[in-house]
Amino acid sequence: MRHGKKINHLGRTAAHRAALLSNMASSLILHKRLATTVAKAKALRKYVEPLLTKSKSDTTHSRRTVFAYLQNKESVKELFDGVASKIANRPGGYTRILKTGTRLGDNAEMCIIELVDYNEDMLTTTGTAAAGKAKTRRRSSGKKSTAADTASDAAATAATEETPAASADSTETKSEE
Repeated sequence: MRHGKKINHLGRTAAHRAALLSNMASSLILHKRLATTVAKAKALRKYVEPLLTKSKSDTTHSRRTVFAYLQNKESVKELFDGVASKIANRPGGYTRILKTGTRLGDNAEMCIIELVDYNEDMLTTTGTAAAGKAKTRRRSSGKKSTAADTASDAAATAATEETPAASADSTETKSEE
């Protein structure tokens, strides 16, 4: 039974897995996106998100802790100088996994893992889409409306339609006098 076994070992020894995740995390921080398999991306997300959270407090202790995981001075510098300022007000969820299909050779599920605040195309499209259309739910809301609600909606619509027409009639009668 697999009770409580949350770690995906990725078919590697512990040392190989630690080196793999360290290298992938460094590449993700330096390049802001990475193409890999879905299993590795999910393992990388669990590995890198606590490091991103730790980078919000720029202290010597947090820098040394992150360096112990990444083992790369350039990526630590980029993390604390560039990335931390962009994610400063985000409460979590720093990465996004976008599935891209399967790999030709072995049919493995491929994806792109990226830092959320660095995809400018996604930021602009979600902002305009959210402003343009209200969010809806999947279940139909027509079953819950009652006859009184529809009657009040119809009366309100009729009142707004009659108001401009009534004002136009009153201006015509004033001009005739």
